[in-house]
Amino acid sequence: MKQALIIGASGGIGAAITQALDARGVTVTALSRSHDGLDVTDEASVEAALAPLTGPYELIFVATGALEIDGATPEKSLDQLTPKAMADQFALNCIGPSLVLKHARHLLPRNQTAIFAALSARVGSIGDNRLGGWYAYRTAKAALNQMIHSAAIELARTHKRSICVALHPGTVATDFTAKYAARHKTVPPQEAAQNLLAVLDGLTPRDTGAFFDWAGKPVPW
Repeated sequence: MKQALIIGASGGIGAAITQALDARGVTVTALSRSHDGLDVTDEASVEAALAPLTGPYELIFVATGALEIDGATPEKSLDQLTPKAMADQFALNCIGPSLVLKHARHLLPRNQTAIFAALSARVGSIGDNRLGGWYAYRTAKAALNQMIHSAAIELARTHKRSICVALHPGTVATDFTAKYAARHKTVPPQEAAQNLLAVLDGLTPRDTGAFFDWAGKPVPW
């Protein structure tokens, strides 16, 4: 891998992925809201940030996302569900990566292996959902998974060796999870980054459209 594009590079996982790739000698283009003003929920912002880039990037990694937006915490019951919280989650966790792929797919090489990966979450799995709750976040990540699967089909028509996947990073010790990690084993961002890169290293075009966890195991849809 020679070049990679990281979206959300100022967050815990995004920064760790950027550092790990840099240590490998990969030339990384790192974009984020805090450093570059990139708002993935605003198509004009996404287009403006990506239009000047030339690539080609063998990896485009979207590490954006949030459990809480504007103070709305994951719901424990239907009574706590609000239209705004659901719309906000969908905008950031599904629409955002979708817009990145829309405006960045031309930056992927057509004649060699290239990966588009976005951070999803196991709680977005419908088949693995046994606890309920967390309606807005679960629903947004489930929608992201469907987008990734569908986009993989289209992308394969023009980029025969493309790999388009959703990734569950595990519970990573970041500000993102600080309030919700008490019952879960956490790993530092640097370890999570190495885990995710190891998964990406092992993928082939036959894996496109799938959903994998940090250990490379398929996650149920």
